Amino acid sequence: MTRALKVLLLVLLAVGVALPTAYSTFIHSEREVSIGAHDATVHPTFSGYARIDFGSLIPQIRLPAEAPLGLGMDVRLGDSEVTNLDQLVARDAAIAAQPQGEIAAVRSSINSMLIDAAMRALGAALLAVLIAVLAWRAIGQTRRRAIWAEARHPGRRQVVGAGAVGVITIAALILVAAPDRPRSDDKAWVPIGSVFPELPSDDVLDKVEIAQGASTTGSRALVEGALETYRTSVSFYGRLAVSAATADVRTPLEGESTALVVTDRHDNIGMDPVARAIADRAGARMLIDLGDDTSNGGSWETFSINSLAREFRGFEVVAVAGNHDTGPTVRQQMKDKGFTVLDGEPVTVDGVRFIGSSDPRSSGLTAGYRGDPADNSVSLRQQDERLEKAACDDGEVSVIAVHSPSSASRAAASGCADLVLSGHLHRQVGPTTVTGTNGRTTTTLSTGTTGGAVYAFALGSKLRREAQVTIVTFADGRPVGLQPVSFEPGGIIRVGDYTPVTTSPR
Repeated sequence: MTRALKVLLLVLLAVGVALPTAYSTFIHSEREVSIGAHDATVHPTFSGYARIDFGSLIPQIRLPAEAPLGLGMDVRLGDSEVTNLDQLVARDAAIAAQPQGEIAAVRSSINSMLIDAAMRALGAALLAVLIAVLAWRAIGQTRRRAIWAEARHPGRRQVVGAGAVGVITIAALILVAAPDRPRSDDKAWVPIGSVFPELPSDDVLDKVEIAQGASTTGSRALVEGALETYRTSVSFYGRLAVSAATADVRTPLEGESTALVVTDRHDNIGMDPVARAIADRAGARMLIDLGDDTSNGGSWETFSINSLAREFRGFEVVAVAGNHDTGPTVRQQMKDKGFTVLDGEPVTVDGVRFIGSSDPRSSGLTAGYRGDPADNSVSLRQQDERLEKAACDDGEVSVIAVHSPSSASRAAASGCADLVLSGHLHRQVGPTTVTGTNGRTTTTLSTGTTGGAVYAFALGSKLRREAQVTIVTFADGRPVGLQPVSFEPGGIIRVGDYTPVTTSPR
């Protein structure tokens, strides 16, 4: 047997083992993810559709996955921390109006399962090849010749042929007959527009199909409410993003760069494309996130960071968590998405020297803070003292980024930074310039809520109150100007005056 033939046989063996192993592993995989307000399970299929199972009360929907090789998925939505069904459906509808972050999370899960299946297939193929090579060597040349001579005997060829057919048949059965996940093909699917003919034309809804059955009829009011929320959200924030793309904001001059400040989004992912449009208009390539991206820091709120990361991909993102981003979930997700999460030590990002840290307090969905108020005050004072010392010791800090202005009042008064950025108040305060104890000037600014939040939750079909972002202009790594941009609930955009920032020589 020639060397080339041996190699060819080993390659065929590897492929014959790898393909059914990869297929079987992939089709039986699943991942637990957070989608919107739900814990969810994602199963890959080859149905060509993304099917979403909301449970028994709401009909299933599907839409084309538009993926290669007929790849699809079944998404089963599970428990949620939201117990009111009407509120849950409304939130899901609002999230569906800005789904890019959740789509990216599901796509990441599918890619992870593909990689795992490929690695297992590679391992199985290598093992099969290794066993074949060892067996080949163990038999020895003399015995192989004897076996070959027997195989060439006219009476033995049928046995060898039958064995080969058996091996191929087993591989084919593994590849073809491996049980798939339950598919939606046994259901009657109809375009959602035929069930709800009042729906206007929509690029996404036109592709959606809904399962016919008792839940479709019995849950009509819930579905109609969700569709109304979806339509209103798409319309309102879509128009606002279009208007933002033509906002008359200041653009950087030669040698300048810009960053966009967002804060207190409180889950309102509808504003993310609007904020991105302002960032593009201002030529920004950095995002400064001052926290309270969520209402409670719950695992179900990962959609908020998913959306921000998706909308501002390619940006340098500097972030802190707010008092409503309770627990480690938000900060960890920020890190997982590649954000630079400030932790009390100076760090240089894109030529700008930052310092800051996350809010030490914890708040829930309702007003007030958890724990002893005196302890919270002490925590803020200690945070402020640490940031002041670290900034003054460093001597090169340009920007202090915190959630609450109370976290950097001493630091601002010290004059050890050019600019202090904060949020938390849900309204604009500043810019105000003061002369520090060291004789240098510091400018402070609290940006209003980017999510248009009245309280701790802002996700909905439109703004509840005025929303705001701020454009910060830098030159040589130091701030030289501020320009707030506000968005009224009626859809009007107000571009504030550009305020130069005065900095002292270092």
